[in-house]
Amino acid sequence: MTGATAAASCRFAHYFAVCGLDTETGLEPDDGAGESFEQSPIRRSFKSKVLVRYPENTDKNPFNKDAVNMLCMPRGLSFCTQADRLDPRFHSFTVASDDGTRSYGSVHTFYEEVTSPQITTAMQTLHQMHHVEHHSSASSSSPSSSSSSASSPSSSSMDSLASSLEESDAESLAGVSGCLGCAGSFDAARDTLYVSKALCLITPLPFLQASRQFLAQLHQAVASQTAPPLPLESYIYNILYEVPLPPPGRSLRFHGVQGPIVCQRPGPGELPLGDYPLGEAFSLLGVDNMVKLLTCALLETQVLLYSKDYQRLMTVAEGITTLLFPFQWQHIYLPIISTPLHHLLDAPVPFLMGIHRRDGAQRSSLHLPHEANLCFVDIDNHCVEVPEDLPLFPDQTELIQELSEVLLHFGLLPQGGVTAEPTACATATAGSPRLSSLVLEDLMEDRRNGNLGGEELAVLERLQALAKRCGGGKASEGGKTLGHAFEEEEEELKASKLNVQLREVFAVRFAAIFGRYEEFIIHGAPDLDSWLSNREGTCSFDKGSFLSVQPATHLHFLSRFLETSMFSSFVDGKIISRWVDREPLQQLFDSRLDRERLYDTGDEDSRIRPYRKCTTLSESAQAVEHRLLKTDHTALHPHLLDMRIGQGRHHPGYFPKLQADVLAQAHNTHKWSGRVTASRRSEPKRSSVVDQSGVDNEPKQRHTFTRRTIRQSKLLDPSPQAVSQTHREFADGLLGECRLKTKRMLMERMGKECVELGQGEASITGLQENTLIHGLCDLLERTWGHGLQMKQGKSALWSHLLHYQAAQEKTEVPADVSGSNCLDQKLLDDGTLLPRGSLIQDMRFIQTMRDDLSEVGQARAWIHLALEKKMLSQHLKELLTNQELLRQLYKPHAFLLCEEEREQFLFHLLSLNTVDYLCFTHTFTSISIPYRVVIIPMKKLSIAMATVNPWVCVSGELGDSGVRQVPKNTQEIFFECKNLGRLSTLQLGVQENSGLLAKCLIDCVMVYNEITGHTFKFPCGRWLGKGVGDGSLERVLIGQLVTPGAEEDSGRWTGTPPELTSPSQSVRTVLGSLGSRSRMSSLEVQEDLREAANNLVKHFHKPEQERGNLTVLLCGEGGLVLALEKFLLHGFKSNRLFQRNVFVWDFVEKAVVSMETNDQMGGLHGSTLTTGPPWDLLCRYVNAINASPRNIGKEGKFQLFVCLGIRDRLLSQWFPLLAECPLAPRTYEDGALLRDRAAVHSLCRILQTLNEFGITLEAALVKGVDL
Repeated sequence: MTGATAAASCRFAHYFAVCGLDTETGLEPDDGAGESFEQSPIRRSFKSKVLVRYPENTDKNPFNKDAVNMLCMPRGLSFCTQADRLDPRFHSFTVASDDGTRSYGSVHTFYEEVTSPQITTAMQTLHQMHHVEHHSSASSSSPSSSSSSASSPSSSSMDSLASSLEESDAESLAGVSGCLGCAGSFDAARDTLYVSKALCLITPLPFLQASRQFLAQLHQAVASQTAPPLPLESYIYNILYEVPLPPPGRSLRFHGVQGPIVCQRPGPGELPLGDYPLGEAFSLLGVDNMVKLLTCALLETQVLLYSKDYQRLMTVAEGITTLLFPFQWQHIYLPIISTPLHHLLDAPVPFLMGIHRRDGAQRSSLHLPHEANLCFVDIDNHCVEVPEDLPLFPDQTELIQELSEVLLHFGLLPQGGVTAEPTACATATAGSPRLSSLVLEDLMEDRRNGNLGGEELAVLERLQALAKRCGGGKASEGGKTLGHAFEEEEEELKASKLNVQLREVFAVRFAAIFGRYEEFIIHGAPDLDSWLSNREGTCSFDKGSFLSVQPATHLHFLSRFLETSMFSSFVDGKIISRWVDREPLQQLFDSRLDRERLYDTGDEDSRIRPYRKCTTLSESAQAVEHRLLKTDHTALHPHLLDMRIGQGRHHPGYFPKLQADVLAQAHNTHKWSGRVTASRRSEPKRSSVVDQSGVDNEPKQRHTFTRRTIRQSKLLDPSPQAVSQTHREFADGLLGECRLKTKRMLMERMGKECVELGQGEASITGLQENTLIHGLCDLLERTWGHGLQMKQGKSALWSHLLHYQAAQEKTEVPADVSGSNCLDQKLLDDGTLLPRGSLIQDMRFIQTMRDDLSEVGQARAWIHLALEKKMLSQHLKELLTNQELLRQLYKPHAFLLCEEEREQFLFHLLSLNTVDYLCFTHTFTSISIPYRVVIIPMKKLSIAMATVNPWVCVSGELGDSGVRQVPKNTQEIFFECKNLGRLSTLQLGVQENSGLLAKCLIDCVMVYNEITGHTFKFPCGRWLGKGVGDGSLERVLIGQLVTPGAEEDSGRWTGTPPELTSPSQSVRTVLGSLGSRSRMSSLEVQEDLREAANNLVKHFHKPEQERGNLTVLLCGEGGLVLALEKFLLHGFKSNRLFQRNVFVWDFVEKAVVSMETNDQMGGLHGSTLTTGPPWDLLCRYVNAINASPRNIGKEGKFQLFVCLGIRDRLLSQWFPLLAECPLAPRTYEDGALLRDRAAVHSLCRILQTLNEFGITLEAALVKGVDL
C-alpha cells in the first residue's frame, strides 16, 4: 500500500471500483428501496455490492465502501431480459470526506448477462411465486381489493415519499405492454437474464469528460468481439498509478483503450476547474430559472432537485455550486440521495439535494416536510418553485440579458428546453467525413516522408485514434463516423468555452458587488487564538455601513445574503489570512479585485454605479481552447504488466475478473512526465507534486471556524444507529442556531436601543431587522418541520397551529365575547394598560386580516405579532403543552419531542422579550387596527373632566386617525382605523364653544393598540381650557412607548430605554415660575442649549438607519424648543406682586408690535417672503401663527415659532432682532442672556450650524399654518 499512497496526492485517479451482483451472497431484496412486492421480481431492486476496488485504500483519502456502492447504484441492482433496451448509462457523483475535501466519481453502468445458475433459478422462483400471488389477488372481489389497497398507505409522509420515489426503469419498460402479470415476465427457458454492473473511477478533481471517455472506452473494449491490444489491467493500472494530475494551467494527454484522452486544468489566475456542462443546465432550466436557483442557493434556502436522470441532478447541482465563486456551499450537499437516505429530506438545515423521479410520477405525489423555505427544481419539466418573497438578484434584468447573449452566441436559446442553430463564430468547421478522411490520408503520407514535426505528430496520433474508433470514414458498429467523432470533440470544446464564459459573467458580478468588501471587515483580535476563542461574540463585518453604500434595489438581497454562513465563512477566511495562508478561492478573488482597482478611478458613486458587462469572455475562452488543442504533457502509455500467462483473457460482453496482485499497488516509480510533446521539451521541469488544496478542489478544513453541519460520512450511512445520531446532531444544530440567532437579534436591537424604529422599508435599520426576523421565521419553520409525519399545506408551523386551534375549539366553553376580544384589560393606577391576548386570539386575528396571505404568510404574520407582543416564547410553550397532539403529528426523533432541547429553545426565544419590536406594525401597514385612547387628568382635579368635551387626533409614521370626539362624561374612546405605525404625536383639544368652565388639568393620554398590546404614553401636565394656564384649547403631545409591567417567567421584564417625551408638568412649573428662574444660572441655560443643538447635529450626521425621531429632538424634553424657552426666560422682569406663570410668547408678540409701529421701519413693508429683511419675515411668521385657526395657546405658538424658524433657516437671524428690540431693556434685567451681546452672538452661531440640514416637520406640528 505504500506505493499507492506515496503519490496519491498527485494522481489523476484515486480509485477504480466495480459494483454489481455478488453471486456468492445471491439475491438480497433492497429493503430501503421502498418498493411494493406487487411489482414483478424483474422490476424490483436488489442489493448491490462493491465487487472490487483498487487500490484497497489510501491514507489521505480512505475508501467509503458503502457510500460508493450507494452512489454508483442509487436504486440497487436492476435486471432485464433481451427484450429490453440494454443501452449503457453514465452518471457521476460527489462524496465529501469529514475534513471537507471532495472526491468525484464517474460511473458507467451497463448490463451483463447473468451466468450464475443459482441467480437465474432464484429469479425464476420469485417470478413464479409472484405470478401465483398476482392471479390469486386478481380473482378476489373488486371491493375487497380496493379496500385493502386503500388501507395500505401509511400515514407517514416519509413512507409516502419513499413510495413516490419508486423507480420503474423507463428504458427497461420500453416495448412491454399488457397486464401487470405479463409485464416484466421472465422465463428461464426462453429469456436471457441481464444484470446491471457499474464501473467507477474516483478522482480528486472533477475531470468529468476525461473520466467518462476512459470508462466508455473500457466498456467498449469489453463489449467488442476483438480483444484489446493489452489486458484491461494495463489500462486501469495506468490511470491509477501512471497518469498524474495536470499541473495548473496545463493540459495532459493520456491513453484509454481505444485512443488518447485530453484533460486540462485552469491556471492560477483563472476560475477553478468546472467540467460539468453549464450550457446543459441552462438549456434544461432556462436563464431566468437558473438565476432564481442561484439566488436561492446564495440565500441558503433548502434546494431540492428532481429528475429521472441522475446525471441531470449532478449537472445542475455542480453547475450552481461552481457559479457561487468566490463563496462556497457550507451545508448538506448530496446531489444524489438513494432511497435509504430519504430521511435526510427531513433535515431542518439548509441543503442542496437531488432525488430520482420514477417514471410517470408528478410533483404532487411528493409529500415534503419543509416547503416554506424550499426551492423545488423540476429539471425535466423546466420548472423552479421558489420560496415566497425571494428577493431579486442585484441587477437581475441586466444579468439575464448578458447571460442570454452568451448562450445565443453558442447556439442555445435562453428560455431553455430547446436549442438554436449555433452562430458562425461559435462553432468551428468540422469537415464532412469524406474531407476528414482525405486530410487524414495526407497527414499519414507526410509522416511516412518525415515531413511532420512534434505538434503535427501529436495531431496525427489523435486523428488516427479517432479513425480507429470509428472505422475510418465508414460507419462503425455503433453507427459513428469519423465526422461524428470530430463533431463530438468540437462540442466538448464548445461546452468548455461556454462553461468558462458563463462563470466569468457571474464572477464579474460578484466582483462588482463586493469589490470593496475589505473596507468593511472589522479586525479586532490581536492574534488567531484570541479571535477563535471570541469569534461568536464579535462582529466581523460592518453590515450597516456596507449596505449604506449599495444601490437601493440591491438591499433586499444583500441584507439577507450577509446573514448566511456562506458569507460569514468568507469573511472569517479573510480575517485569519492575517496569520495563516489565504484560502485559494479567496486569494484568487482578491487578486482579481486588485487587478480591477488598477482601472477603477473610484470617482463614481457606488450607489448609482452602472451595470458593466464582462470584458474578458474571449480571453478566458481562448486559454481553455489553447490548452485543449495543444496538449502540454503526455502521460506514460499503458504497457504490459507482470502477469502470468492466461491472465486477462478476453470474453466479449463480460467484464473480466481483474488480477488483484497487479492492481493493488504501484510496483515501480515512474516520472509523471515520461513523455513530453516537442513543444514543451525546451522548458524546465515542473514540480511533480501538485498542491491538493489548490483552487480546483474544495479547500481543506484548516481551522475550527469552518461551518460544517454534520460529518459527511455519517450522512451517507443508512444504518439505524447512524440515522439516530444524525437526527440528534440536527437537534443540537437547531438549538445552536436558535441561540446564535437570538443573540444576534439582541445585539442588533440593543446596539440601537435609543434609535426609534420606523424609517420604513427603505431604511437599513428596518431592512436588517426584517432580515433577522425573516431568519427567525425560517428557523421556526424548519424546527416545526423536523420529524413531521402529518402536515397540511406548506407551512409546518401553521399546520400545527391549525391542529391546536381545532383541538381547543372542541373543548372551548362558549362565552359572551361582545365587543373586542382584548378590550377588558385592567387599567393600572399609573394608566398603564396590561396587555392580554392568547395564542388562539392572535390566530383568529391573523385569519381575519384583509391581506391575501398564504399559509406561509399567515405563519410569518403570527410570528411577527407574537414577537411584537413579547409573547412568542409563551405562545409556543402553550402550543407544545398538548403532548397528545405532538405525538400524533411528530415522529419520536423530532426536535419538538426532545424535551430538554425544546425547553432550551424556548428559553432562548424568551430572551427576545427584553427588547422592543414593531415588526408586525411595520410589515402589515394596510390592515385596520382597533385603538383605545384614555385621557388621564390629575387625580385631585379628575372631577373637572365632567365639564369638558375633548377630542383627540392620534398621529403615527403611517398617517393619522383624524379628529375623534370623546363622549361626554367619559375619559376614553375606542376607534378602528388603518394602521398608524409607530405613534409619534397626539393632538388633544376641547371645543372652542365649551365655555369658561370647560377646563381641566391633564396628566397624560394613553393610547393602546388592541392587537399588538403596545401602549403609548403622551405626557401633558398642563391645563386645557380658556382662562387658565396659557389659555390653550389644543395641545400637541409627544409620545413614548411604555414598557409593560408584567413579569415573565425569567424575572422582571426590562425593555429598551424610552425616548424623550413632552416636557413634564414639573418642568413647566420650574420654567414658568419667576421664583424659580433665579435658580437657573446662565451657564446651565447655555449648556442645555448647546446640548440640544448637538443632539440635532448628531442626528443628521448619523447614517440614515441610525437616526431617531426628529420631533422628539425639537419638541421633547431636552429639545431645542425647551432650551430656547429657557434662554428667553433668563433674567425676565416682573412687577407683579404675586408670582404667576409668564410666557415668552408674550415678549415675542410685543416685540413684533413694537417693530411694526416703529416709524423707522414703516416704509419697508411689502417686501416679499424670499427677499424681505429678517425683521419683516419675523413679523410675517408671528402674525401668521397668531392668525392660525388653531387655539394652541402661548406655549404651542412659541413651539410652532421655533419649529418654523429652524425649518426655514431663519431662527439665527431673528434672535438678534429680539435682543435689539427697544422693548428688551424694559422686559429683561441687565444680567439676562438676551441682553448679553456675547451670549446672543454665541446663540446665533449655534443656530447657524443647524442651517445646513434639511428639517421636515410632522404635519401635526404645522397644521393650520400656511408658510
